[in-house]
Amino acid sequence: MNPLESFELAIKNILASKLRALLTMLGIIIGVTAVILIVGLGNGVKVYMTEQFSSLGVNTLTVTVTGRGATSSRRLTVDNMYDIVAKNQDCLDKVSPIVRMTGPVKIGNETSSTTSVSGVSEDYFDIVQYSVVSGRGIEYSDIAMRDYVCVVGSYIAKEWFSGNALGQTIKVGGSYLTVIGVLGEEAESESGSTDDSIFVPYSTAIRLSSTGTVANYTVTIRDVAKASESKQVVQTALYEIFQNERYYSVRSMGEMLNTMTSMINIIVTVLSIIAGISLVVGGIGIMNIMLVSVTERTKEIGIRKALGAKERYILTQFVIEAATTSAIAGIIGIGLGYGLSAIATKIIQPMLGAKLTVAPTFGSALMAFSISAAIGIIFGFLPARKAAALNPIDALRNE
Repeated sequence: MNPLESFELAIKNILASKLRALLTMLGIIIGVTAVILIVGLGNGVKVYMTEQFSSLGVNTLTVTVTGRGATSSRRLTVDNMYDIVAKNQDCLDKVSPIVRMTGPVKIGNETSSTTSVSGVSEDYFDIVQYSVVSGRGIEYSDIAMRDYVCVVGSYIAKEWFSGNALGQTIKVGGSYLTVIGVLGEEAESESGSTDDSIFVPYSTAIRLSSTGTVANYTVTIRDVAKASESKQVVQTALYEIFQNERYYSVRSMGEMLNTMTSMINIIVTVLSIIAGISLVVGGIGIMNIMLVSVTERTKEIGIRKALGAKERYILTQFVIEAATTSAIAGIIGIGLGYGLSAIATKIIQPMLGAKLTVAPTFGSALMAFSISAAIGIIFGFLPARKAAALNPIDALRNE
């Protein structure tokens, strides 16, 4: 009997006891479905996290100054930061001071409590990849002259100025700013989003906020693959100024993304292993039902051996039957996994308000199918071996 005939016989035996076969497959189906869903969710989370970090810039370093040294000379000025970047152009590219402003934002007679106001440099929009769709961005002359101008997000332009924001004024902290540019839509263009933002020259923000200093900087690096080396360059330069690591911190968005991705991979792996336990349980179920099948078909086995069937043919037949049962369960599980992934995506997105897609990969489906078929072979071998070892005379006597 060739493998094709054994496969056809296996299908015939499965169809002869549909309910029993389905119950036998249930553990494998649940396990494969769970693995597909978990891997798909993990992939979706990784894609979502990558997109979120990309919007912040995976090629950026965030420098935060938390204090100053024992003497007044040990402090980081804007010029110091620009010098650090200029002296390390082999790994660093651009820099923008960031000044967070607080206080009411008044547009006409209305006050906005959700709008964020930040002081930035002329390079900031290139750093975060924001596009100015109307008017112009902040220029060096605006910073040098400390001009009272601003660039607004799309939400402000649409909701507060009906699309005609250029030349209008906005009152921030008691001072009036003239709108010189409007940014393209970057997020959901709703209240509190990235599009509900106002950007002013950082020199103007320093004057309006009365801080006198800049505590935050965003620096771009030339090669994301060398994020750690670039981060070390900035840390070394800052240490030369402060002589104490407590007064500053440098964070790499690329490193943070890699750390988050590694954590997600670990969680997905652990959950997949837990889900894989049901595959083992399903394999035990297949072994159990195949042992029952051997007992039920003892006489058939005896007749076949009496007619000259060799042990390896009997062994092959039962192994293929177990593998076929497990493989069919794997295919059903893959189908259910993809179907439930699509349903989960439609439920998760409106529930969390995030564009998170549960996206199983072909590799995960292939892995799940291969494991399910392998489990059928492994757990089907013992019953197959028992069937092959039956004495034909004893088998024929069995009633």
